[in-house]
Amino acid sequence: MSPARVVIAKPGLDGHDRGAKIIARVLRDAGYEVIYTGLHQTPEQIVATAIQEDVQAIGLSVLSGAHMTLFVRVLDLLKEQGASNIVLFGGGIIPEEDRKKLLELGVGELFTPGAPTQEIVDWLSAALKVTI
Repeated sequence: MSPARVVIAKPGLDGHDRGAKIIARVLRDAGYEVIYTGLHQTPEQIVATAIQEDVQAIGLSVLSGAHMTLFVRVLDLLKEQGASNIVLFGGGIIPEEDRKKLLELGVGELFTPGAPTQEIVDWLSAALKVTI
């Protein structure tokens, strides 16, 4: 069986991608096939890539403060494209109140800076029901 596939993306104008690159490497080292989209991606580009690449999950890194807009737009696009089965997770600087709202809307999990990378790997493996 092929490894689970994940898109890691930096939506919007945020140019700080160190965390996204670290997560991409950690997931790759854990056995995932990772597609890193690079900086300044639109939600439309991210969802199109996820569908084209037949991924099981999308991880967004948002440090710009636009997390409510960007995560919700990706969720809406996944639904519109018939791809609600793709797990959406992410990280960044997200206030707890916004984090709760995003989880209620359907984001799988949100990790803040400093979260142990193994916690992210373990959560994703459980969410996708894969053994890595």
